[in-house]
Amino acid sequence: MRHRVIMVLAIVTVLLGGVMLVPAAYARLSGGDAIAGLGGIGGGDKVPAPEPTAPAKPTLAAAPVSVNFTGEFFSWALMDRKTGEISGAKNMTETNSTESMIKAWIVSDYLRQLGNKPLTTQRKQQVVTAIRDSNDVAAEALYNAGGRRPVLERLIKMCKLTDTTIEPTRAKWAYTKMSPRDAVRMGDCIGDGTAAGKKWTKFVLSEMTKVRGGVEDQKSTTVQGGRWGIIDGLPDSITSQQPVSIKNGFTMLWADVQWHVNCLAITDDWTLTVMMRYPQKAGLEYGAKVCASVATQLVTPQPGAALKVPQQPLGKL
Repeated sequence: MRHRVIMVLAIVTVLLGGVMLVPAAYARLSGGDAIAGLGGIGGGDKVPAPEPTAPAKPTLAAAPVSVNFTGEFFSWALMDRKTGEISGAKNMTETNSTESMIKAWIVSDYLRQLGNKPLTTQRKQQVVTAIRDSNDVAAEALYNAGGRRPVLERLIKMCKLTDTTIEPTRAKWAYTKMSPRDAVRMGDCIGDGTAAGKKWTKFVLSEMTKVRGGVEDQKSTTVQGGRWGIIDGLPDSITSQQPVSIKNGFTMLWADVQWHVNCLAITDDWTLTVMMRYPQKAGLEYGAKVCASVATQLVTPQPGAALKVPQQPLGKL
């Protein structure tokens, strides 16, 4: 009898406990603190709305490029300086004569070798005018000071160029053959301090932001307008956030009656080059617009329609 009483009491206790636990468990699932744990379903605390995503910073990135170009050669390349990845035209390994674009290396090479020695007034003037005015006489003086051909040999070795060749007879710097792929490597080499060294890199990049003169200012070997091209194709959202260092190369060569035009731009994030050859009658402005058009089309996110290069009656090549 006693055992039966004990068993009945145990059963009653279990049943009462279950009745008390069920409302408590239900409360946890249908209200109170448990609501937050279930994402706010049914009431209680609400899940905060996600923070708005900041808009992407405008930059240049790989993208299709379509240019209304008529001429013998056109190519371009873009390097992402954060990753080292190079994108560009299918023919970005083909070459063009560098013309004055290579002056950025000639100046950098001279200053790196100068090291901590003082820069004389005469040499500083040559450095400044070689970059800002694309002064051929100044660039030639610095090229001679660097040993001529060894200047270009150091360029190929230090910047790890693979498509570049030196003019064989007198190693004329303007006739160095370089591909767009190698040109952006050269730009990165200047930007990362390899070319000019720790002391002089900021100085060189700063001088390259001060290039002056327009297309119409190309008057002689000492005064040549070089502020056009890529810089004209970039929106304020890019040029206002970081300096853009540029160096263009441009010559109408009578040997082939072609304009040889190259545009180079360097920022902390990327380096871009556009290279081309086209008939004399088109004029330098044509090449300047092509460089600007490529830059505009690579802007991401796109602020608007890309700059179009007008067709010009160049005739048959």
